[in-house]
Amino acid sequence: MRKTTFILPIVVILVAAGLSSIFIVDERQKALVLQFGRVVSVKEEPGLAFKIPLIQQVVRYDDRILSRDVQPLEVTPLDDRRLVVDAFARYRITDVTRFRQAIGTGGMPAAEARLDSILRSKTREVLGSVSSGDILSSDRAALMARIRDGAEVEARALGVDIIDVRLKATDLPSQNLAATFDRMRAEREREATDERARGNEAAQRVRAQADRTKVELVSDAQREAEIIRGEADAERNKIYAEAFGKDPEFFAFYRSLTAYDRALKGNNSSMVVSPDSDFFNYLKSPEGAAAGGK
Repeated sequence: MRKTTFILPIVVILVAAGLSSIFIVDERQKALVLQFGRVVSVKEEPGLAFKIPLIQQVVRYDDRILSRDVQPLEVTPLDDRRLVVDAFARYRITDVTRFRQAIGTGGMPAAEARLDSILRSKTREVLGSVSSGDILSSDRAALMARIRDGAEVEARALGVDIIDVRLKATDLPSQNLAATFDRMRAEREREATDERARGNEAAQRVRAQADRTKVELVSDAQREAEIIRGEADAERNKIYAEAFGKDPEFFAFYRSLTAYDRALKGNNSSMVVSPDSDFFNYLKSPEGAAAGGK
């Protein structure tokens, strides 16, 4: 009974020690075995691993590709047009020993703070060496590659590999947006005013040409009408003259009838004419003018 009393606690302690000496490395992680803060082994393969209980401890780090959003920062390109840049990076811990030595016990928050500082510094350095037009153009891919390459050099000291850097957004500072929009609006209004002025000028030219063409056409038509009218009058007079020459008495009779028709038209026609007037020659006697001649 006494032996059982002593053996059982020893067995429990041995089992607990055995269990605490075993740890599992996940396939998504890398593990460091530390002894009094010093790295004694690196476990990169997934599966079971061993350590000395109580003396050694295990620290695990993510072996996957990680993403880090950089806080928006202001940059000043060569043309002094300030921009607010929002970027993010993808990275991976490649050397966990160096990573542990660089960040110490700060863990991932300390590593991300160091990484943010590197990315912000390289972003300002690269974007400050070009114009804002280059940043907003298709050359952004080359600029992002330059930022990544520059950050990669410094990140290696942390045991980190920078895989990619991307610019999510590139905007004007909020205090400059209103002034920029006002300037753009003024430019568009000036362009619209110029277009309207050119349109009015073109319309006036077309209108003046149309008025000139109208005057020329009307003038030509009136001239042609006068010529035709003159020719018609001449032809008419010629016909009258020929008719008068052939039978003057009949012509005088016809002219008198025409005058009667025009003068006595209507129901209430009144005329004040001397009875001896030649106008009534053909109303006085059958002989007409001959009687009037007598």
